[in-house]
Amino acid sequence: MSKHKASMAADKKASTASRREYAREWHAVDLDRLRELAELATEFDLAELDVDASGGVRVVRRSAEPAAAVPAAAPLPPPPAVLAPAPAEKAAKPAETGTLLTSPFVGTFYRAPAPEAPPFVDVGQTVRKGQVVCIVEAMKLMNEIESESDGKILEILVKNAEHVEYGQPLFRIEKA
Repeated sequence: MSKHKASMAADKKASTASRREYAREWHAVDLDRLRELAELATEFDLAELDVDASGGVRVVRRSAEPAAAVPAAAPLPPPPAVLAPAPAEKAAKPAETGTLLTSPFVGTFYRAPAPEAPPFVDVGQTVRKGQVVCIVEAMKLMNEIESESDGKILEILVKNAEHVEYGQPLFRIEKA
């Protein structure tokens, strides 16, 4: 047997031994404890836990947060339901009125014809059907967007120079 083949066989044997050791460590973890940890991970939005053979736990990574290490004895943070606003609060918001004027293109939204010029329209302003309310730049072309009806601007839903998608609401207009 060549030295190379002998080296590969030794590596394979070492790899198999380390897999067996890893499996032994996992068998040492109590399945009830593992279920409890899985529930905690779900409840606290943990993406990854590191569990050692003795059952000790370190939080390795939370969803959308940088890696953090927490000792097993550390108290857990309050559940996300305590931190998030109650759904009833969201439902209490009144229904929005008016119609939406949407972007007919993918492009960049501009409120004014030039950077130093005043905006075409402001909130509270009355507009006429066919009146230019903004520009959407698409493929180096400046496309004037016109009001589809007479009415009053209730809300401007996009910031100046912001990228917009096809069908994205730009204005909320109360028809006259």
